[in-house]
This record gives sequence, C-alpha cells and structure tokens, in this order.
Amino acid sequence: MKYLADLREGDSISDVYLCKYKVQAETRNGKPYYNVILQDKTGTMDAKVWEINSDGIADFDVMDYIYVYGDVSRYQGALQASLKRIKVARDNEYIASDYLPVSPLGIDNMYTDLKAVIETVKNPHLNRLLKSIFIEDEKLAEEFKNRSAAKTIHHSFVGGLMQHTLAVTRLCKFYVKAYPALNHDLLISAALLHDIGKVRELSGFPQNDYTDEGQLLGHIVMGSELIAEKAREIPDFPPKILRELQHCILAHHGEYEYGSPKKPALMEALALNMADNTDAKMESFSEIISGLSAERKDQWLGFNRIFDSNIRKAGEY
Repeated sequence: MKYLADLREGDSISDVYLCKYKVQAETRNGKPYYNVILQDKTGTMDAKVWEINSDGIADFDVMDYIYVYGDVSRYQGALQASLKRIKVARDNEYIASDYLPVSPLGIDNMYTDLKAVIETVKNPHLNRLLKSIFIEDEKLAEEFKNRSAAKTIHHSFVGGLMQHTLAVTRLCKFYVKAYPALNHDLLISAALLHDIGKVRELSGFPQNDYTDEGQLLGHIVMGSELIAEKAREIPDFPPKILRELQHCILAHHGEYEYGSPKKPALMEALALNMADNTDAKMESFSEIISGLSAERKDQWLGFNRIFDSNIRKAGEY
C-alpha cells in the first residue's frame, strides 16, 4: 500500500485506509458533504467527499476500513484528499497492523526497560506496588503497553503511553542526580505511575478515544484511585507513602487550569510536573517538525496554541 506520509500534492490516492472520523456538513450553498479523516500507521489525512449521493460513494462509517479513490491537494498548508469513490473493504483486503501508528522504540524493548527501572526502586512497599501493577496484573500491563499517551497532541500511537512514561522517568532520574534532596524511590515510582489512569481514560486502538469514565473523571483522578486500590491489596502498605505518592499523581499537571486537582506541595511532585511537561512539549514539537515536507523545513509554520508562538525548525549547520 501507499502510506499517507508518502503522498504528495497532485498525487492520486487509491488504497485502503481506516476511516478515523466522519461527519456530514453543508457548504455555504446548503449542499451536503462529508468531512473524513483517513488513518494508517504513518499518520492521518483530512479528506472531503463532495458528492455524497454519487453511485461511487458506498455507505461507510467510522472505524470501517475503506477503499478510496481521489486526488490529493493542498489546503491552508496541509494535504487534503478529495474522494470520488469509496467502498468498505473486505477482511482479506487489508492488514490491520498497517493502520495503527506504533512507537518506533519497540513495545518489548520498552517493557524490558520499564521492568529494569522498577528494580531501582528499593523501598519494599513501592517496589511491591509497581510490580503488582506493571507485572503481576497481566491485563493491566498489556493495556499499559499498548495505549497511547493522548488522543492527539503527543504520543498518540500504540506504545505511546509507555514511551512517554519512560521519557519522564529518565528526566526524573537526572533530577535526582542534580538535586540530591529528592526522594528517589518516591519520584521514580510517581514517574512510572503518573499516567497509569490513561488505561481507563482512553480506549484501545483503533478507536483511541475517551471512554465515558474518562470523560467524567479524567486520568489524574482515576490514576490516584487505581493506585489506592492496588495499595490496599498489599499488607501493611504505609498510609504516609500512599498519600505522598497520590499527591504526586494529583499534582503532576501543576496548575488548576491544566486540570490538576492539586498544586505541587512536595519537591518530588514539582519535579514530576516539570518532567511531564518537558517531555509532552518536546515530543509535540518533534512530531510537528518530523512531518514537514522538504520545502517547509525552513519556513515558519504559523501560530501554535500549544507553544503560544509562531514556530519553525532550526537550521541545519
């Protein structure tokens, strides 16, 4: 197949893709059309179906694998497909793994790294808690390994949650060396667990969307609850350690306006907030510039709400 990332302005599009999004809208003249988002493992592309009543446009829905035919053009700086024919693909016409973006670091390799980090936590209560979540609860561990870290914005791919978690943990390891006042075992445990609630907040692929529970409660609250549930299963788990660990989870977004129920009151919570924010923003920037075409690598990309700035890639020298 020809992946979406390989398509260029002026190309024809003729292959099977996952329909990630579909909604009917109207032109200014009242003519109905479809807004569609196509997906494969290299990313997504916006598409339009202007003649929705055409004989070439079969009935299809979100999460269908669809064969599409049309043209690729550029609109407001981004590639967009205009689809003239669509039909739902049969099971033998596609391989599902071609349509799921996956971490380039490898799921198994990252999980091996994660288990190694757990062994550096020497406090027996925290070590036991981490193993109960990431190793002994096989269903939970499998969900964690394959979830994304977000629906969009950053790490929105299979294994993204684990990749983000390990990146945050590496930053926290650096902080511990730079600032010896930090409690290593508390900070590293909090780093490993800070987004564990996302296994409940987000559904698995290909949907990768917010669950009902996720919409109502959010991953921060659900993560704190999950940790408390697991700690209660461990005999004589110290309440003080649990409270401090939960505080780090509840405060890791740093500010109330960013959805944080608490502001950091412990040095470890502050360090976790900075590490989480650093990796989220650096990965977001990396994903933006990695997708640039050759002709746009030296161009300003326009205002970006995440960074509250007009952004571009630095020159190569």
